[in-house]
Amino acid sequence: MAALDGLPPLRDVIQRHGLDARKALGQNFLLDLNLTQKIARTAGTLEEATIVEVGPGPGGLTRAILALGARKVIAIERDPRCLPALAEIADHYPGRLEVIEGDALKIDFETLAPQGPIKIIANLPYNVGTQLLVNWLLPKAWPPFWQSLTLMFQKEVGERIVANEDDDHYGRLGVLCGWRTEARMAFDVPPQAFTPPPKVTSTVVQLTPRESPIPCAVANLEKVTQAAFGQRRKMLRQSLKSLGGESLLVKAGIDPARRAETLSVEEFCLLANSL
Repeated sequence: MAALDGLPPLRDVIQRHGLDARKALGQNFLLDLNLTQKIARTAGTLEEATIVEVGPGPGGLTRAILALGARKVIAIERDPRCLPALAEIADHYPGRLEVIEGDALKIDFETLAPQGPIKIIANLPYNVGTQLLVNWLLPKAWPPFWQSLTLMFQKEVGERIVANEDDDHYGRLGVLCGWRTEARMAFDVPPQAFTPPPKVTSTVVQLTPRESPIPCAVANLEKVTQAAFGQRRKMLRQSLKSLGGESLLVKAGIDPARRAETLSVEEFCLLANSL
C-alpha cells in the first residue's frame, strides 16, 4: 500500500506518533493493508458516495477507501492522539478527507452529508459497535440516510446480526437487522491482522436497507423482543406476561406455547402491531 498511495507504512506511522491501541477506547488497529482494501471493496463502488468512517485510528482503512477512489471521506475519531496521523492523510488527498474529533454516539449522522448518498464503512470500536448499529437501524425516516453499512465486529456479534429464527445466535439484534435490512457476513478477519491482536476472530458484515420493511412501531417491536428474549427459554405466554401474555399471542395468531427463538421477524412484527 505504501507503493500504492505513496504514504509511509502504517507501522512507521504508529511508531512515529506513539500510537498504542487503548483498550478503554475499544481500539485494535488493523495493519494489514490488503485486508483494509478488501473491506473497502466490500462496500462496492465508492466514487459516487460520501463515505463515513467511525474510529479510523491511524487511518489504515481510511487510506484504502481513499486509494479506491472515494469522492469524500468523513472520519469520526474521539482519540486526539490519532489526529496528526489522519492530518497527514488529509494533506495527501487534498479536499477529500474531513476529520471530526468527537464521540460517534453523540454525532447526528443524518446531517453529515445532506447531498448524500452515504455509505458507512468502519472497523467499529468494540465497546460502542452494537449501539451504533442499532442507532443506524432506527433513524427518523426510512429508507435511511445511508445506502449501505460495511462494518467489522467480533464474529459472535456478526453471527447475531445475520441470525434467523431457530438459530442459537438469534435475538433482538437479529430481529431488528432482519426487519430493516438484508444482512450478510462477508468474510472473517483473524486476530493476528490487528495490533494488539484481540482474543477473538472478527468478521465483516454488509447490510443494505430493505426498501419497504413491514410497517411496525419501533417502540412496540423493542418491547416485544426485549420481553421475549429476556426469558428466551420460557414459553411466550410466560415471557410476554407483562404485555398481555396469552391474550396478546392469541390476538396475533401465535401459539402461546412457542419460544422466542422460533418466531420469524414477520411474527415479531405481528406481535408488535397487536400490542
